[in-house]
Amino acid sequence: MKKISEISEKIIQGDIRAIARGISLVENGGEEGEELLKNLYVEGRSYILGITGPPGAGKSSLINLLIDKFKEHFNKVAVLAIDPSSPFTGGAILGDRIRMQTHTGDPNVYIRSMASRGHLGGIAGATKDAIKVVSAGGYDLVIVETVGVGQSEIDVVKLADTTVLVLVPGLGDEIQAMKSGIMEIGDLFVINKSDKPESEKLATTVRWIVDEHYKDSEYKPPIIPTSVYKNEGIGDAVRDIIKHKEYIYRTGIHTNKIKLRIKDDINSLLERKLNDFIQKHIKYPEKIEKWVEQVYRGESTPFEIIKSIHENLIIDVKEEI
Repeated sequence: MKKISEISEKIIQGDIRAIARGISLVENGGEEGEELLKNLYVEGRSYILGITGPPGAGKSSLINLLIDKFKEHFNKVAVLAIDPSSPFTGGAILGDRIRMQTHTGDPNVYIRSMASRGHLGGIAGATKDAIKVVSAGGYDLVIVETVGVGQSEIDVVKLADTTVLVLVPGLGDEIQAMKSGIMEIGDLFVINKSDKPESEKLATTVRWIVDEHYKDSEYKPPIIPTSVYKNEGIGDAVRDIIKHKEYIYRTGIHTNKIKLRIKDDINSLLERKLNDFIQKHIKYPEKIEKWVEQVYRGESTPFEIIKSIHENLIIDVKEEI
């Protein structure tokens, strides 16, 4: 595919239009997106920072301020902001990008809104592929901001080297923080809107839980109060993120994360290829209604149908070999 080869070359050269086109291709899936990823495949070249937390925590506004500080540590910063999908077009509702528009025009900052498209886990299904596109484009820091759907945002941990959990007072976070699933995904805890009087109570609660969860660990997640409104604590957050980066490099955790992501890529691709193979050989879309009718009329059961499919599939595979 000559066109894909040209797009790949331009992405590697850092061409913004090509990067945007590349992300669209991997979002849409299909052969072109797969060919692009084959040309660009990299893992571990960029540092991936996940920013997660409940809706209304001020994640986008926080990232907007963090970017300026991150420029002291990284050459190029990309932000993939996962927005809720529009119920009409399926595209991203661009609220997150609007909050970061102060960086529009900066050649070293790339911000892209991606639609969640109903994907559970707080991230878009194509996010890991989009990370590979911007990484190939030379962005050495990639920030992934999740939708903000509470405890189902565990998926971000699989993508990120460092995960920041942003909490704010007044949203029931004292109770939310008690849920171990949420506590276990945070490498750092940011108490945003710390100018509010309830923030100290939240910080105390989180500090107590962290002390309990990590009392025997070498690394204990820091708790950082920030205020986007007063522009306070931003430098402290960046400092502790860099400290965590240095920690996981020193201990080999970063290497393990890279290998786990490669393993996930292989598993996902294998699953996709096997699924395509099965669909081709059993002609699933054409036969499903027939099977439903057979079960409905009492002529068969789902177990007997699957057994028959399995036996015929083995025969097909042997014939192809």
